Amino acid sequence: MAMAIDGYECTVCGDCKPVCPTGSIALQNGSYVIDADSCNECADAGEPRCLGVCPVDFCIQPLDD
Repeated sequence: MAMAIDGYECTVCGDCKPVCPTGSIALQNGSYVIDADSCNECADAGEPRCLGVCPVDFCIQPLDD
């Protein structure tokens, strides 16, 4: 499973990008996106680090299958 950023909720603050250990978060066309192929939901940390730093509730959610 991977995480996804809701482009409508994201304020483009960039707080999530530097905490991503897999480098899965990138700025594309003015919005942050998460590469689902490389995101492992920070399996080593117990919960995704991006969730801990995002200032907007429900901006980053598990990717729907």
